Amino acid sequence: MDCRSRIRGYRLWGMVLCMVLLNGCAISFKFNGANIDYSTTKSISVADFPNNAALVYPPLSNDLSEIIRDQYQRQTRLQLLPKNGDLELEGEIIGYQLTPMSIAADSYSAETKLTLTVRVRFINNVRPEESFEKTYSAYQTFDSSRLLTDVQEELCQTMIKEIAESIYNDTVAKW
Repeated sequence: MDCRSRIRGYRLWGMVLCMVLLNGCAISFKFNGANIDYSTTKSISVADFPNNAALVYPPLSNDLSEIIRDQYQRQTRLQLLPKNGDLELEGEIIGYQLTPMSIAADSYSAETKLTLTVRVRFINNVRPEESFEKTYSAYQTFDSSRLLTDVQEELCQTMIKEIAESIYNDTVAKW
């Protein structure tokens, strides 16, 4: 058997081995999957989250409420109701603050941290023992040479999505 024949044989066996491995193994993870018994839990209501923070960014309340609603609509089969759902979410924005972070050589802040804090009440009318009240917080930092008005929308969207994901995980995904 010459060298070329051996190489072809090895390639053939390698391809066969790969095909067997790929067909024989299947691992599936569903990271957005909810742990919901749809036979008993059919609906969710998400109230508006008013902004009760000392510093107010006007679009924050509406954006937070809509992103949370969208999270449940996209990732579950629950019907979204205005109120009295099998699952109920309500709460308020209780913190929206700026904090100077690292100090530069000129004694001024080099970075600023923007923190969003939301208090949430989750009521499970099907399984009341799973109901809870919890505070969620997220933050983003930005260069202090930039104005808050220039970065605020982008930072808020990032923080809102992070908080919405945490709420979703704690309520229906049970991570």
